[in-house]
Amino acid sequence: MCIRDSAYTPVIGITMGDAAGVGPEIIVKSFANANLYKLARAVVIGDARRLHKARQLLQLDVDIRTIAEPADARFDPGVINCIDLPLIPDDLPFGKLSAVAGDAAFRFIARAVELAKAGQIDAICTAPLNKEALHAGGHKFPGHTEMLAHLTGVEEVSMMLVAPNLRVIHVTTHIGIIDAIRKIEPGLVQRTIERGHATLQKAGIENPRIAVCGINPHAGENGLFGYGEEEEKIVPAIEVLRARGLDIEGPLPADTLFFRAGRGDFDLVVAMYHDQGHGPVKVMGLEAGVNITVGLDVIRTSVDHGTAFDIAGKGIADERSLIEALRQGAELATRR
Repeated sequence: MCIRDSAYTPVIGITMGDAAGVGPEIIVKSFANANLYKLARAVVIGDARRLHKARQLLQLDVDIRTIAEPADARFDPGVINCIDLPLIPDDLPFGKLSAVAGDAAFRFIARAVELAKAGQIDAICTAPLNKEALHAGGHKFPGHTEMLAHLTGVEEVSMMLVAPNLRVIHVTTHIGIIDAIRKIEPGLVQRTIERGHATLQKAGIENPRIAVCGINPHAGENGLFGYGEEEEKIVPAIEVLRARGLDIEGPLPADTLFFRAGRGDFDLVVAMYHDQGHGPVKVMGLEAGVNITVGLDVIRTSVDHGTAFDIAGKGIADERSLIEALRQGAELATRR
């Protein structure tokens, strides 16, 4: 891996995601934005022919250059350097679920992980995939987060969502609510908070202010709601981390906690389950939201939206979330 200094511009691999979705379009739109070239040296890992189709659809003035590895890239404005995996048929329609596209999305990620392990890219930035297509293609992962953990050999990672004025890390994610409550325990809560704290320090926040959600309404209201889950599953982790000097409040009622976080009281919110954290983030900024996988050996950021099959191929997808994901990936990569 390259030795970094303040002038270092990281090399970031952008994976195409599900080629039947909006991924190819938002990638081409992003490279048509001159600001992208100031953020990072970006290469696309995907199907070059699909990028050509997206460029024709959008009628944008960008060139697509096929390369074998990042070292072959020339990072000139208006040029998309693509590590070509020719897996997408020319006649694959936009907006339709496809097992072929699901399998290809997995293979794009697998290639990016290989490049990261070899030190050829500094971070991975992912366009969206479709979970049903991924499964149809033979890859039984709930999403990018779990897939990347498997490919990198990491047993436990966390999902952090970032929107304007709000960052949320999740103790549990893609499991049902009953299973989520069962899974939450002090060790998992502690490790999740530690991962979030370390990530914010890498981003330049020396002493992050952290707020932890409760599980029950009103965080249990001193035993009025629930069966003491906050005291059993959350409080011990907070006490351990407070004793180590971390700035933590909680467990707090989620409804008022997110209001306070939105006005700037906290740097990080710890959500206990998927919808507790996802809902507020998406209300506050879907077009600029970013998903960060925390705990991997490589930095991974992603758009905070799906494949949007309903608008794929229409040229109207918004690329701002991808550009923001690239920006945050570059920032974290240079601070590693």
